[in-house]
Amino acid sequence: MQWEKALAGFRVYLKLERALSARTVEAYLRDVAKLRSFAEALHPPLAPDALQLDDLQAFITAQAKQGLMATSQARLLSAVRGFHKSMLLEGLITADPTELLESPRTGRHLPDFLSVEEIDALVQAIDMARPMAHRDRAMLETLYGCGLRVSELCSLRISRLHFAEGFLRVVGKGDKERIVPVSPEAVKQIGIYREQERNHLPVQPKAGDLLFLNARGGGLSRVSVFKLVKALAAKAGIRKTISPHTFRHSFATHLVEGGADLRAVQEMLGHASITTTEIYTHLDREYLRSNIMRFHPRAKAGA
Repeated sequence: MQWEKALAGFRVYLKLERALSARTVEAYLRDVAKLRSFAEALHPPLAPDALQLDDLQAFITAQAKQGLMATSQARLLSAVRGFHKSMLLEGLITADPTELLESPRTGRHLPDFLSVEEIDALVQAIDMARPMAHRDRAMLETLYGCGLRVSELCSLRISRLHFAEGFLRVVGKGDKERIVPVSPEAVKQIGIYREQERNHLPVQPKAGDLLFLNARGGGLSRVSVFKLVKALAAKAGIRKTISPHTFRHSFATHLVEGGADLRAVQEMLGHASITTTEIYTHLDREYLRSNIMRFHPRAKAGA
C-alpha cells in the first residue's frame, strides 16, 4: 500500500468523520508525516499497513528522546491512532496495532455531547415533507437510542433486528458482535421508514439485507450520514461541532448521568477496555461540578 493513498484517506476521515478544523487536520497530517519518514528510513522501509506495535512504540520513543513534550506526544499518538482507525474503516488493515500503544498521562479529553433538548431539536429539524425523511429520523433515533458508531449504522442488517426481544445485533470493530437494546422510539421510527419508504425503493441486489438505504436503493456511506447531521445541526441552531459520533457520546453520557452501571455501558458501546468507558464518569463528574457551581448558594461569588 502506498503512503499517498493512506494519507489521502486520513485527510478525508479527519475532515468528515472527525469534523476537525483545517488547522487541526494539517497538524495531524504533519504528525503522521513524521511517522512516514520514520517508517521509510527503516531497513527495509515499511508501508503504512505493515507497521506493527513494536514499530510504533519505537517511533514514539524516538520522538520522546528528541525532547518532545508529553502534551506533544499525546497529540502525536492521537494522530497515529486516528491514522490507523481511518485505515481500519477503509478496510486497508484488518487489525489496529495502536490499541496497546502507551501514551503519556496528560489528562483526558471530555468529548462533546448533546443534551436531550438538543437531540429533540435535531430530530425536529427534519423536514418530514422531503423524500427519505422517515429514514433520516429513524437513523437519528438509532444512533442515539443504541449508541452505534456510524459505520455500524450504515452496515446494520435487517436480519440482525430482533425487535420482539427488544434488541439488535451489531458487528463492530474487529468484526466483534454485540447485542444492544433498542429503544421503543427507534423501533417505531424504523417500522415507519420500512413501511413508507424502504419497501418502495428499487433495492440493489447487494443491499437487500441492509436496513438503511439511499434513494437509489444502495447502501449508505458514512459521509452522507455526516452531511445529514451537520445540516440538521445548522438548521436547529446548534453551534457545537458535532458529527454522527456525537450521538454515541450523548447516549453514553445520558446513561451514566442516569446511574447506569459502567460495565453495562461498556458492553453496549462495545469498548474492549473499561478504561475507555470511564471517560464518561469523568464527564459525569464535570457535569455535576458545573451544575453545583452554577446553582448551589455557597458557590456564588460573595455568598
